[in-house]
Amino acid sequence: MNIQVVGVVGAGVMGIGVSQNLAQTGHQVILIDVSDEILERAKQEIRQNLRFRGFFNKSEPDNTPEDVLSRIKFSTNYQFLESAEFVIENTTEKWEIKQQVYTQLDPICPPESVFAANTSAIPITRIASVTKRASKVIGMHFMNPVPMKPMVETIRGYHTSEETIGTAQKLLTQMGKECIIVNDSPGFVSNRVLMLTINEAVFILQDQVASASDVDRIFKTCFGHKMGPLETADLIGLDTILFSIEVLYESFNDSKYRPCHLLKKMVDAGLYGQKSGQGFYTYN
Repeated sequence: MNIQVVGVVGAGVMGIGVSQNLAQTGHQVILIDVSDEILERAKQEIRQNLRFRGFFNKSEPDNTPEDVLSRIKFSTNYQFLESAEFVIENTTEKWEIKQQVYTQLDPICPPESVFAANTSAIPITRIASVTKRASKVIGMHFMNPVPMKPMVETIRGYHTSEETIGTAQKLLTQMGKECIIVNDSPGFVSNRVLMLTINEAVFILQDQVASASDVDRIFKTCFGHKMGPLETADLIGLDTILFSIEVLYESFNDSKYRPCHLLKKMVDAGLYGQKSGQGFYTYN
């Protein structure tokens, strides 16, 4: 049986992308965040994304922006998740916030519901420990922009059951995606490598070895990367990068993960990248 109702917690960049992808593939979505203002902004961004997509893709005339949006319920009330068969959490990379979210989710959602943490670095086993369903907690690290990325790094926690892995794979297939299963470790595979690379690229910029554009150009022209590390940082959000590298630093107690001072300074200044209009590059 197909998974029909999916809860999404967090209406930031990732939550918006996950909700859009789910609704586009016929799922009923319940998108939860802390304020109506955030949810309204999310609704408008999804509508804009769908219109832009529709402008270039005429092959789905019946899947209009309004049709897709009609499948998403926007709410600040966690109680609506009592009907969710699967929940994908996308909140800020801060343990205190995630802990609070899962404490709220656990008594509301059906016992058979699977919880998927869309996290960049926080261990899945740690998240599962604050629930009463550790075997039904899994990591699903989506890439941005979610609707355009076909692969999801999927993380097996210490207690994650094979049944839960199968359910997660099933949902991802319904979303038109594949997954690679990895074991639980802070940063997993992608961000344990990527965050270190981005952080070192910021050190290079701070040390005036090269400009941001030249750093990125080297990665694109020498290694064939579609984006350089600093462009990638702007896309992800410098605040998220800093949170993630701090988790890695705390988790491994290894100086190689020490956050660059320039990265901290830019986050303090509100220069988060694309979502704020200014990061290593300027956006209109």
